[in-house]
Amino acid sequence: MNKKNLLPVLLVPSIVLLIPLAAMLLQAEGWAWDAADFIVSWFLIAGAVLAYQLVARHAVTRAYRFAVGLGLVTGLMLVWINGAVGLIGSEDNPANLLYAGVLAVGAMGAMLARLKPWGMARALGATALAQFLVPVVAVIFWREDFSPGEMPVFALNFCFVLLFSGSAFLFWLAGKKARDAGASLPT
Repeated sequence: MNKKNLLPVLLVPSIVLLIPLAAMLLQAEGWAWDAADFIVSWFLIAGAVLAYQLVARHAVTRAYRFAVGLGLVTGLMLVWINGAVGLIGSEDNPANLLYAGVLAVGAMGAMLARLKPWGMARALGATALAQFLVPVVAVIFWREDFSPGEMPVFALNFCFVLLFSGSAFLFWLAGKKARDAGASLPT
């Protein structure tokens, strides 16, 4: 990786983290971050930017690059929201640990697919299914701590399902376009 490619990995998280820094300086309610919050957040964002660069650099189509970006941003948002407040009940609810399984499905699927568009479409489809199943399992086993209520939890999870499904569709589209154009697929 050359210096040109490393610059976004360093700058993007720094620029994004100016938002919570500004909120803290303006004493906005709910923004009481400490140094550890900034460090962890910086590494999460930098990791997502680095992963995007490593995966998307071999992309044949724009749809593939968008699919990679959408999948990574969705995963980052899932980690961020779940780590901050939890999606099901409080952040201490053990049901929230199930979301690590969602990300594991995506990561394992990507490895098995070897980043090929058709395999990535299946991997992100499986990730969307895993995301859908988390609140279903949680309502069965952790119903007592299911705030802010069943409908809001299912609605929020459905947003993530749609985002992961959108990424799957874009990967499918990338595979179709590459096949139709006779181009070689990313390795």
